[in-house]
Amino acid sequence: MSNLVKWDPFAELAALQKQFFSEDWTTPLRGVHIPTTDVYTKENELVVEAHLPNFEQHDIQVQMDEGSLIISAERHEKEEDKNKKYVVRESSSSFYRRVTLPKRADANKIDAHLDDGVLRIKIPLTPLPEPTKIAIGSSKKK
Repeated sequence: MSNLVKWDPFAELAALQKQFFSEDWTTPLRGVHIPTTDVYTKENELVVEAHLPNFEQHDIQVQMDEGSLIISAERHEKEEDKNKKYVVRESSSSFYRRVTLPKRADANKIDAHLDDGVLRIKIPLTPLPEPTKIAIGSSKKK
């Protein structure tokens, strides 16, 4: 009889995943929320749509920093009802999202609008350069 055990690399990966990505790691930290965000291209622009229900325009900041678009906000609670005893409270009072932009993004012409809880940011993309044909010479001596 042999005591050989077949090695299963996926079992080790599953153990690592369980160790590092348990519920404690995946829950938002101290009320900071990462909004659901869609990023897509349309014609010659990059569009970033962040879903921000219950945030007002004055709560939100959009910044460019070293090739990244940063969306953040903090909502200050209005008078809170002291009679409410929350069992679960998932409404967020702040959020942060960083989106790395391609080098073709024109940071000087960014347009941002908040409509119906969706922050839509349009970033024009500069055209791709045309391919350059390179002549091939010969290095043979004549």
